[in-house]
This record gives sequence, structure tokens and C-alpha cells, in this order.
Amino acid sequence: MFRSFAHRARLTALVFMFLLTLGWVVSPKSLFALSSRTQPLASNIFVEIAKKQNPAVVNVSTKAKAEAVHKNFPVPRPGPGQDRSPDPFRDFYDRFFKERPNQQQQQPKRGMGSGFVIDKEGHILTNYHVIEGAEEIVVLLDANGSEKEYTATLVGSDPKTDIALIKINREAGDEREFPFLKLGSSENLEVGEWVVAIGNPFGLSHTVTVGVVSALGRSIGAGPYDEFIQTDASINPGNSGGPLINIEGDVIGINTAIMSGNTGGNVGIGFAIPINIAKGILKDLKERGTVTRGWLGVMIQKITPELAKSFGLNQSEGALVGDVIPDGPAFKGGVKRGDVITRFNDQPVKDMEDLPKIVAATRPNSVVDVEVIRDGNKKTLRVSIELLKDVQQPTVVAKADPLGLQAQDITDELAKNLQLESSNGVLVSDVTAGDAAAEAGIRRGDVISEMNRSAVKNMADYHSLLTSVKKGTSVLFLIKRGGSTIYIAVKVE
Repeated sequence: MFRSFAHRARLTALVFMFLLTLGWVVSPKSLFALSSRTQPLASNIFVEIAKKQNPAVVNVSTKAKAEAVHKNFPVPRPGPGQDRSPDPFRDFYDRFFKERPNQQQQQPKRGMGSGFVIDKEGHILTNYHVIEGAEEIVVLLDANGSEKEYTATLVGSDPKTDIALIKINREAGDEREFPFLKLGSSENLEVGEWVVAIGNPFGLSHTVTVGVVSALGRSIGAGPYDEFIQTDASINPGNSGGPLINIEGDVIGINTAIMSGNTGGNVGIGFAIPINIAKGILKDLKERGTVTRGWLGVMIQKITPELAKSFGLNQSEGALVGDVIPDGPAFKGGVKRGDVITRFNDQPVKDMEDLPKIVAATRPNSVVDVEVIRDGNKKTLRVSIELLKDVQQPTVVAKADPLGLQAQDITDELAKNLQLESSNGVLVSDVTAGDAAAEAGIRRGDVISEMNRSAVKNMADYHSLLTSVKKGTSVLFLIKRGGSTIYIAVKVE
């Protein structure tokens, strides 16, 4: 209290001195009023937002069959050919809020979350995990000061971005125009901007919390299109699907998850899907019920400093092609394993995570320029993009996990038992934890098919190439793992 008083006194004195320099004469009463008006007016802005935006925010409750798995913001599991190595970030992600008050194995039949109306017809945006597996969807809407319950129908959903579109079922003769929120833009958001979250945490309807944009473009392991807004506005169970609003009253995000540690509640780190992602798929959801995305047909990995050195790259920007899907668009366009994709359709690819998002936003059947670095030279390829189907995997991420390397020849019988396509290469039978190979990510069960871009058909090739390795250099391995191939650079200590 004393510090606040002292601060106000200093501020009043400065204002008084400034007015004296202008020759103004003011009374103590008017000066005190002036000092009071210098206090932040942000609270008034939040009051107005709460009054105007609250009516368009709804409580979403669902009922599902007992056997239906209501995953609620599920942790993505690796598909065919994707890395299944232990992932420290997976453990981190498992601590994120998943819209459940408990962590029991038995999923509840009922679920609850939030949503917001986006047009006068009653279309509502929410999270896919809020309505996943639902047999019945009920929304609770604030109608002129009293709550009214409606059933709703699923119009379309997109599990890859965790977005769903539902629509209120009108009763006979009901021609009212529903209150709705304006969709803003998340493109020019800046860290530090004020934001307001509205939702139904723990079933407490129309709860308003305030915070700032803490970070942008966060990847939390939810999928290939991660680009979350991080905020410290309080989000708790029940907030999922609700709007994140800027001080102009426009929706700039969909509240989706929080980091909760072991508490299950808010610790000041929340995540919202940028509204531009929702706006980009809204037309597809309305017209088709699903989202149409482009497919390139490559498996890619992040370029580490060691990989950049091994490939003779000046920097670690771009996406390294670990494998090319046979007869896929990239294969037909001339993309090869070992290429580094640096531009796609005139857009820069600065990091591996950029490519799936850019490709997904490309309409199928369109022909685009793909710029690659191959053996140190730039090449531009023309690729005809195809439709991404659910069974296709757009990316594989090489994880840096726990070398000392023991390998063996692959016999025909071993190849058959391990379901390998051929007996070419050498099988990694063991790695020593803490040594170079293990630290770089090579593990037991991997098949080495190349070393420093030279083919390894058997142990004779492996030992021959190993003798040329010098201390302090890096060895570039091409590894076959789980139906796909990845590059791993191992620094020889």
C-alpha cells in the first residue's frame, strides 16, 4: 500500500511540475482527479469484452457409448514408418491437460468443454477432442440472461488440428439470430499482447480470465501442424474449445491445452490454436465435413549441426529428405533421398516443421516449384501435389536418443524373421549407452545401409569403411528403421 501511495505521489508531483512549466494554475482537487485518471483503463476494456462476448460462448457437453474412447486431446501415436524411440518430449506432452478430471483408464460416458458461435445461423467452433466419439452433443447458450439448452449436430471435424465445427439444431418456429463472435487474425500477434479467455472450467459457465500472449509458434508434439499460441490466461478443465480474444473483442485463438504438471490444474502455461488455422479449414469443414490437404510423399527429418556438417551445408535450415515414397508426387518429380528442401511453392522452408504445414495448405493437383540442395548444388524441381489421405504419413521426425556399436550380417533367415525386404546391410545388434552412436540416436534393430554415402551390403563393407574413419570427424549413416530410412550423423570422439 505504501509503495502504491509513494508511486502516486511521485506521479502527481511530476504532473504538477509539468503544468507549472506551462503556466497553468490548478486546484489540489482537480490535480487529484487528474492523478486518478492516469491509472490503467484496461479493466474497463475487459469489462466490455465480458459483456459483449459472453453470450456467444457456449457450454458443450457430450454423451458417448461406454466403449467409445473419448481421448480428449490425444497424444499422437507414431504411424507406419515413424520413429518409436523413447521421447523425452512425449513425457513432457503427457503432462498436458487432456480435459479429464482424473486419469483413470475407464473413460467417462460424458464429456464437457466449451465452444463459441461464429455466425447468426448457429455454427460453433470447438475442439475435436471435446466432441470425439459423441453420440449426442448438447450446447448451453445464454439467451437474454437465461440459459437455454439446444442439441447440436457435427458438421465437420479435423483431428490433425483438433478442430471441430458443430451447428445448433433449431426448434420448430425458432428463427432467432444467434449472437456470434468475430474471427480476427492471428497473423500479426505479438508477444505481450493482452488476451481474454472465456469458457466453462470445471463446469463454471462463462468464466472470464485475462493474460498475455506468452509465446508464438509453439510445437507441443500434438501433430505435424503444431503452431500454438502460448498464454498465461488461466485455462482449466472445461475451457477446451473456448475462444481466446484480443482487446478489440476478436477471436484470435481456440483454447486447447495447458501444461499442468502433476496438479491437473492451471500453472500459467496454456495453449491455443491460432484462429487463422481454423479459418483456413472452415470452408472445407462446412462443405465437405473433412479437410482437403496436399501430399508431397517424403519422409523428412530435422537438420542437426552434425548433419549439416556431413552434408556440407553452411547452415541447418531446411528439411532433410530421409526417404521418398515410391510413386508418390516427390518421387515422380525427381526428389531424392538426401536432398534438403529449402523452398516450396515460393515459400521458404527454414525448419523441418515448416514443410508439412506449407504442403498441407497446397491444393491437390497443383504443380509447384520445389527448391532442393543436392550434393551442394541448388536445383529446382516441378512437383504435382496429390491429395493427402489418412493412411499417408507426411513426415517422420528423427529423434536424438540414446553409440559403441555392435553389428552383424543379415542372413536370409534373419531377414525373414525381422520382415526385412532383403539381406543387404548390417544389423545393429547392440549399442553402448553413453557412447557416440547411442548419443546420436542409433539403436538396436537398426539396419545400416550406407556410411558416408557409400553402400554397406555386409560386415566386410562396414569394417572397410570403418577403418577410414578419423577421430574428431563425423560419420553419416543411412539407417533403415521400421519401414523408413533416416540419416544419422555420429561424431567420432
